Amino acid sequence: MNIDGLASGLKTKDVIDALMSVSAIPKTLVTNKITDRTTVISNLQSLNTSLQSLADKAKTAASATSLARFTATSSTDAVVVTAGDKARAFSTAVVVDALAVAHAVVTAPGAADAFAGPFTLVAADGTATEISPTGSAPGDLAAAINAAGAGVTATVVPGGRGADGQQLSRVQITASTTGADAAFTLHRGSAADVAAGSGVDVATETGAAIVGKGTDAVIRLFAGTAAEQKVTSSTNTFTGIGEGIDLTVRAVSSQPVTITVAADVKARSDTAAAFVKDIAALLTRIDNGSKATVAAPGAATTLGVFTGDSTVRALRGALADAVQSPVDGVSPSTIGIRVDKTGALTFDQDAFTAAMTADPARTQALFSAVSDRVQAATARYSDKYDGLLTQRITGQQTEVKTLQQQVERMDLRLDMRRATLERTYSAMEVRLSGLQSQSSWLTSQLAALTPSSK
Repeated sequence: MNIDGLASGLKTKDVIDALMSVSAIPKTLVTNKITDRTTVISNLQSLNTSLQSLADKAKTAASATSLARFTATSSTDAVVVTAGDKARAFSTAVVVDALAVAHAVVTAPGAADAFAGPFTLVAADGTATEISPTGSAPGDLAAAINAAGAGVTATVVPGGRGADGQQLSRVQITASTTGADAAFTLHRGSAADVAAGSGVDVATETGAAIVGKGTDAVIRLFAGTAAEQKVTSSTNTFTGIGEGIDLTVRAVSSQPVTITVAADVKARSDTAAAFVKDIAALLTRIDNGSKATVAAPGAATTLGVFTGDSTVRALRGALADAVQSPVDGVSPSTIGIRVDKTGALTFDQDAFTAAMTADPARTQALFSAVSDRVQAATARYSDKYDGLLTQRITGQQTEVKTLQQQVERMDLRLDMRRATLERTYSAMEVRLSGLQSQSSWLTSQLAALTPSSK
């Protein structure tokens, strides 16, 4: 119960609040510290995420073919050229003789009860798969074929009408892949019947047909020369036509199609520039977070979120060393990786292009070496288990947890302090009220003893 100035006339609640504000100063300081540490942790975690992303990019950039970029062209849309990381400059002519076709068979038209099993599907390699429809309808046969997993698919298609006007149906069976090796035959009868030679090939029945003969795609290299060579593929894609070069044919072409693969210097430069830009952005972020803004006289100086953080400072130094230090006595500045007069990391694309044009192998080796050092530095700090920055974050989180526990104990003590003050002031008011009552009684008694002035 709070008796606010009942006897004393004091605003005891305000007095208690003022005393509690003084007592809560240590808690406020700790709470502010928690807020500060939480902000630091959030920024460190964000920095660590960016660092891990850079580590992945650096690992890719460190490969011996990270700058391999090529333009692949064809003299006609009939052939599409793809150049991989291991491609080399290349030019040749090809003639497309045939495209890859999926084998397909359509049955003779039949009534709803004309497709009773068993059937046997024989693959090009002689593998026999017995098909047992659950009924005699065309849909039953199609379902059984699809469920067999024999490398073919089946569907029911219209078959016209019979002499009696009854609706007829066919079943079309198509190989799941193109090429001669995916060809098949479908026979009426069991696998034993087929082995005995009594299983009828449904494609030979009246009204049935092979609507697509499984064939490989065929191209000719060096056509018309003594070195002419045929190359086949079960699909319309030919891999390894040149080192790291693939072809996809779309149409038959009796005339030679010229394909050309050439180094794309601009794409190589753009790739290197993007990587250096990522490093520069991270360094700039660290620099901005480490600045201390000096205020005018009498005002507070604003510190950056990373100001005074030795781990972040060491990270910044490690990254700077990784991109600036010479590799076997050769400075990265020779391929355009430079630090300007303000200390910012920059990339000179003209210098890189000139270096790549003059000596592609040396430029790639130097870029890969720098990238490898960046990857090592980023991994040392961002490893999710024992990275130095990761450990820094863990340490800050542990400190915040300890401070939060300290605040909880302070809250208990402050609650006890307020209860004590309220009891003390309440008791004071009660005591003062009693004394005031005694004073009034004594005053009345003294007044009664005083002689009348009459």
